[in-house]
Amino acid sequence: MQLPFFLKTPAVAIIGDVCYTSLIENLNYHDVPCIKYAISKGLGFGIVAGGAIVKVPQIIKIVKARSGQGVSVPSYLLETLACVISLAYNFRQNNPISTYGETFFVTLQNLAILALMLHYSGKNTSSFVFISSLLFIGNVLGRTSTVTQVDGTVINTAVVSDDALKFLQAVTIPINLFSKVPQIIENYQNGSTGQLSAFTIFNYFAGSLARVYTTVTEVDDILILSGFLLSTLLNCVLALQMALYWNSSSHTIKGEKADGALAGSSETKKRVKKLD
Repeated sequence: MQLPFFLKTPAVAIIGDVCYTSLIENLNYHDVPCIKYAISKGLGFGIVAGGAIVKVPQIIKIVKARSGQGVSVPSYLLETLACVISLAYNFRQNNPISTYGETFFVTLQNLAILALMLHYSGKNTSSFVFISSLLFIGNVLGRTSTVTQVDGTVINTAVVSDDALKFLQAVTIPINLFSKVPQIIENYQNGSTGQLSAFTIFNYFAGSLARVYTTVTEVDDILILSGFLLSTLLNCVLALQMALYWNSSSHTIKGEKADGALAGSSETKKRVKKLD
């Protein structure tokens, strides 16, 4: 089967010439490696597209409430730091954009959420310092340059060596652990998920689960795979908390209103008695 050029070009760009010929032109649906690769690419670009909007509901929720109550600032700081390191590492490793592209969008959205939470807490100076520091770290880690020597040899140089960046990527595993744990603890202590967005939490869980598959299929890197496995586990806990505490916030508000009404009625009765 032959596709029109405007469909063939993006298809080849996504799954490559070999798999395009096998799956599309020859309709060889017994080609398991190409089928797995095509599924991985589809999931990968789907995750990247989802990553562009995954935290928009969280941003909207904070803006509407004019508060980040229930959303852990330390969690977002650590998560954003891990994202910055992973983004630089994947970029320097020349990994396919379909395997990490959402990290770029998540980083931008995390920075926006941090800025909003700190702004509504009256900590604008802290917001500027934190966000500037994260952007500076990302620039330093990702920056590379090429130097051509007299004999024509091209040497790649970087402020942070590949070995050092690989170590930092390994460090993102415990960072991801500690970025989720404060939020999990805060949810447990409050018995509520506060201003956390259900859309963001559930999509994060689904996305990290899909990322395990795309990483196994396309990227032979145990560090990246370990990070996604850990993220999937902790995102599962957050998703379970979201389901468990689904109506907790509304119940609390109702309880507070009821208590207020009872207190008001008792005060009224006391005043009436005094007048009598």
